[in-house]
Amino acid sequence: MDIKGKIIQKLEPQGGVSKAGNQWKKQEYVLETFDSYPKKVKFDFFGDRADQFPLEVGDVITLSYDIESREFNGRWYTDIRGFKAVKEDPAMAAGTQAPYPPAAGAPAPAPAPAGNGMPAPAPPVDNTFDQGGMGDDLPF
Repeated sequence: MDIKGKIIQKLEPQGGVSKAGNQWKKQEYVLETFDSYPKKVKFDFFGDRADQFPLEVGDVITLSYDIESREFNGRWYTDIRGFKAVKEDPAMAAGTQAPYPPAAGAPAPAPAPAGNGMPAPAPPVDNTFDQGGMGDDLPF
């Protein structure tokens, strides 16, 4: 899954040694989306990815991530684990470009107003209903 947003916080790196004696590290970030109602999402890079994708506050990224849940002592915990981050140009990410290209075969934009500054009148609308020979009977 992918999500696009701006890094608003970089948390302290964490690390240690597992029970098996292996070194581990984790770097956590908080990303804010560009939605109408922005959401804040805490995610992390674990292991070598913590060094592979160094991010700073203010970076605009597209994050590829997985969601993982685990149980510990009868409680469930959910992590958003990033596996790839692509930095974007901040000017382009804030919505300065159209969100979707025009569809093929889309109607042309409205014509420019007539010479008097008023738009051209709309064509008349036919409001008659073609009953197709059914008379006044309802179809149900």
